Amino acid sequence: MNHPDSPPPAEPERAPDAAGTAPDRDPAETPAPRPAPDVRPGPGGMRASDSDRDRVADRLREALADGRITAEEHAERIDIVYKAKTYADLEPVLSDLPGGSGRSGASGGTGASVAPPAGTSEQAPIAPPRTEPGTAVAILSEVKRGGRWLVEAETNANAVLGKVTLDLRQAVLSQREVTINCACVLGEVEIIVPPGVRVANSANAVLGQVEVPQDDPEALDAPTVRVAGFALLGQIGVRRRAVGETTLSERIKQVTEEHVHGRLLGHEDRRQAVRDARGERRRAIQDAHEEHRRMRDERRDHLRSLRDERRRGRH
Repeated sequence: MNHPDSPPPAEPERAPDAAGTAPDRDPAETPAPRPAPDVRPGPGGMRASDSDRDRVADRLREALADGRITAEEHAERIDIVYKAKTYADLEPVLSDLPGGSGRSGASGGTGASVAPPAGTSEQAPIAPPRTEPGTAVAILSEVKRGGRWLVEAETNANAVLGKVTLDLRQAVLSQREVTINCACVLGEVEIIVPPGVRVANSANAVLGQVEVPQDDPEALDAPTVRVAGFALLGQIGVRRRAVGETTLSERIKQVTEEHVHGRLLGHEDRRQAVRDARGERRRAIQDAHEEHRRMRDERRDHLRSLRDERRRGRH
């Protein structure tokens, strides 16, 4: 029903011809032009880029290293990530992880870690991993790398009468497969990987030892660390260890250091007590000497006064 004061509906316009005049056609034969549908997608329907997928994959590697998800869950989610086309496909992958995607309301989330770059939704900032040199050299020394650092496609570890330790438990791999080239001469190269990472060994030992764990994950798309190089009268060892896990030797070393530190503090306390006692004794001896000199001076003055009185009595 139309409002009484409203004008009658306008007749459909005729499409002009090439000369700019309306053709002589019946209005019923020419349909009215329809407005173009709004095809702009929402924030979740926007297409995701390769960098967005890599960023989500890095978050999943961190969750695997922290023990929040299992290797099977990591494999399933990685498969979803690299098949995702939009941001809406990526959001469920991080929905149950700290700092992951969420929506206000029913889920109670306040932010989204998978978001379009145009600012249509908030994005939790992720600190980039620190960049380390491509070669770690230990000559008559020890070099350690750990924490959140970026592992390039190829990393060199050279140890000559020294030790190089590369801790990959919280590291970020630049690609799905990385290579660590080891050159160990009368030294040791130790590589620590978290559970869920496949280790491929192509290193050789000459009067040395190369030790690699055999409990590789079954997932085909698991990240791979390839160990290459040689050990001449040295040792190349790959250890599989979770974040925060320490070995028996490390615990023994820590307890020993604490015990030695405590004993050194006890020895220092005793030495300080001996120094204090010696200082007190030295001060007591000095006071005794001062008292002796004072009494000697008083006695000398008394004898001098008696001698002067006797002299005066003779005269």
